[in-house]
Amino acid sequence: MIELEGVPELIDPVMVAAFEGWNDAGDAASTAVGHLDREWKGEVFAALDAEDYYDFQVNRPTVFLEGGLRKITWPTTRLSVVRVGGEKPRDLVLVRGIEPSMRWRSFCNELLGFAHELGVEMVVILGALLGDTPHTRPVPVSGVTSDADLARTMDLEETRYEGPTGIVGILQEACTHAGVPAVSLWAAVPHYVSQPPNPKATLALLNRLEDLIGLRIPLGELSEDARAWQLGVDQLASEDSEVAEYVQSLEEARDTAELPEASGEAIAREFERYLRRRDGGLGQAPGGHATESSDGPSFLRDASGGRTRPQRPPRGGAGTDKDTGPSAPGQDRGQDQDQDQGQGPAQEREQGDDDDSSED
Repeated sequence: MIELEGVPELIDPVMVAAFEGWNDAGDAASTAVGHLDREWKGEVFAALDAEDYYDFQVNRPTVFLEGGLRKITWPTTRLSVVRVGGEKPRDLVLVRGIEPSMRWRSFCNELLGFAHELGVEMVVILGALLGDTPHTRPVPVSGVTSDADLARTMDLEETRYEGPTGIVGILQEACTHAGVPAVSLWAAVPHYVSQPPNPKATLALLNRLEDLIGLRIPLGELSEDARAWQLGVDQLASEDSEVAEYVQSLEEARDTAELPEASGEAIAREFERYLRRRDGGLGQAPGGHATESSDGPSFLRDASGGRTRPQRPPRGGAGTDKDTGPSAPGQDRGQDQDQDQGQGPAQEREQGDDDDSSED
């Protein structure tokens, strides 16, 4: 039974979730939720039992010293509440964790139990995948849902994907069957520079989330980090003529595909975001008001900086399959760090869709 006596009554709450691992290329999605939690000073009020959902040989616990005492933090999923003030206040329930190793149905049911008790009106799940997209262009972010009415009213894609899925897809379908409106936002990360962090993809997810839920999100230094990231990749790519030529081919393909959409809804969306920020927008007052917090620091950590050389694309190909998508959307946090990030399950996306589209 879920008891939330320490959590105040929330105002029009939206649950925003992201999970490290298969659905989190470049750590873009989990870093986005971490940014929200940090900027709005969220306080943890619940954590799922690690014993129920994680294989500790895959996602290992960590040992640390605090005040001379050795403590252990366990891989898990934590929930926090932030209360966002302003002219039209709206509260957020943030879910941040690692893709579970087992019992996915129970995992989703437990999260839905929290959503029900807190009166959550909509669930937004963030994800990131590897794709044939150039780092020099705006990061494509696709919004998908299984709800036909929601797709129509919120200008989203109704997912038609069939094939292997991750916890993002499972949680979205669980929400749909439970009658909870759910949306997945997917950012496409350049497969040739997939190493985390990717602040540009994180920024793109937050911008799309801002449009979706109508809150002005404080970006802090994220915009500058995104510019620095792109300049760094520019420099590294320029040092390899083959990579530079490949990036140019991606730019040409992207520009040709998006030329008809250079005006209209995309420009209107950017202009509305500009007006929100110029006028102060919504949700300016930060502050977390949950009263319960977990013992010890969070197991999760923000991706550290540092650049590595872009991966050399294979000769004669883009590194992805047009039917199945890239080989993996990112490396699981708990796996050995020397594992090749290009390996993993086939990426979820619609058969035959452009590389900028994504799955549920």
